[in-house]
Amino acid sequence: MVNAPAVLNADLHCHSNYSDGTLPPALLAARAATNGVELWALTDHDETRGQGIAREAALSHGLAWLSGVEISVSFAGETVHIVGLGFDTDDTALTAGLAATRGGRLQRAREMAEGLAQVGITGAMEGALRYVGNPELVSRTHFARYLVESGRCANTHEVFRHYLVEGRPGYVPHRWAALGDAVRWIVQAGGVAVIAHPARYRFSPTAEYALFTEFVAHGGRGVEVMTGSHSAAECLKYADTAREFDLLASRGSDFHAPAESRTDLGALPWLPGQLAPVWEALEHRVQRP
Repeated sequence: MVNAPAVLNADLHCHSNYSDGTLPPALLAARAATNGVELWALTDHDETRGQGIAREAALSHGLAWLSGVEISVSFAGETVHIVGLGFDTDDTALTAGLAATRGGRLQRAREMAEGLAQVGITGAMEGALRYVGNPELVSRTHFARYLVESGRCANTHEVFRHYLVEGRPGYVPHRWAALGDAVRWIVQAGGVAVIAHPARYRFSPTAEYALFTEFVAHGGRGVEVMTGSHSAAECLKYADTAREFDLLASRGSDFHAPAESRTDLGALPWLPGQLAPVWEALEHRVQRP
């Protein structure tokens, strides 16, 4: 393990309008470059069709690039996100797995719209679809943007609290991929699997330990330590978790939109010392201008 902080400005988690971000991949690459990012990955939800554009744009702006994706999985009653980095974007098993994972989103969205209609919010399905380029990837974030546009809430964070989390009228659970399947798709495609923003999950200490144990058993190798939704204390906690499970440490803003995201591309603090950065293990997969 290295002792000094990992000072490469790597941003390995963000979203474009191919999933639930608002900017196209080329504009994200430009923003990352302007903000001083040195290594960048686009990690759209369950979707890799923006990767070719992202790669070309990154290299044109002088950015080193890694392929990326964020896969939704179900574990112990929670939705968990697994980021894949440095994989072959043409891998057939990964492509098929992502297509299957996307398959249930549209029906889930219809059920969300029905729940919102029951509390007087009409037209939510049509409103949400105005914010998404691919209906297969319609998500809670698209509904949240519609509710802000319609004046129901002041911002998307307020929408989630009042309408789109468990126990609220627009919440609909979804059965995603299995943890082992998602990790296997990434690993067999030559990539590294990373647990995204672990502090966001509502696990007991026992369930969280089970998540990390099973993740490692399936071949998972990394965890996001520094990410836009982690507090300073949470970053330190998951730095300890990375050391405990001998995991590679990742860093990513989870940027979605200029007006919504807590952290801009490239604006995170450095990874703590005594951690092995995930990009060192993926050096052979990095593409450079």
